[in-house]
Amino acid sequence: MREGGWEVWTIRRALDASLKRLQTDYIDLYQFHHVDRATPWDEIWQAMEVAVQQGKILYAGSSNFAGWHIAQAQATAEKRNYTGLVSEQSIYNLIVRDVEREVLPAAQEYGLGVIPWSPLQGGLLGGVLRKENEGVRRLEGRAKETVEKLRPQIEQYEAFADDLGHAPGDVALAWLLHQPAVTGPIVGPRTMEQLESAVRAVDVKLDDKALARLDEIFPGYKTAPEDYAW
Repeated sequence: MREGGWEVWTIRRALDASLKRLQTDYIDLYQFHHVDRATPWDEIWQAMEVAVQQGKILYAGSSNFAGWHIAQAQATAEKRNYTGLVSEQSIYNLIVRDVEREVLPAAQEYGLGVIPWSPLQGGLLGGVLRKENEGVRRLEGRAKETVEKLRPQIEQYEAFADDLGHAPGDVALAWLLHQPAVTGPIVGPRTMEQLESAVRAVDVKLDDKALARLDEIFPGYKTAPEDYAW
């Protein structure tokens, strides 16, 4: 069996093992966590079609794909008259906005919902300076270096959040919910306070002026090729 066929068999075996561990009959969203450069999309979609027919998954999504990966996957799925990807999980927040060049436009074009991970960039957008000043959080190593590098921007950001009357973390999550194609960020709360903050963000409304100010503090990108060739 050549490498591609072996990988498809591996997908089926891994899926069965996941269902057993989760003690469930099916998975709502089965995500490809990284791009498989060795297996043709025809074979990957064949494996997914069988999984859907068997009732083991409902939909397939991607994670950490480039825009052209999404286009390639969807083009092959269309030839097979298959739904293809329904979502893309990418790192996306006010500080890290690279997906705005090509991933977000691709997701919009093909109807994928975007699920941002690390929406607070490791806590940098969650009031890190305030917590440091209050002695709630002590920064060391790479985290301290990153904060020092971004300190002027983070100071402006936390001050602006205060002006808006919201916690910095609430504003960061609300900003994501205002972005095209974003379905909902992955919040991963460790405490009830963090969960309540994530829920509050749904009700935070940012007008055009507020969104423009956030873009001034943390500049984003235009779509490609306008971002670098115009």
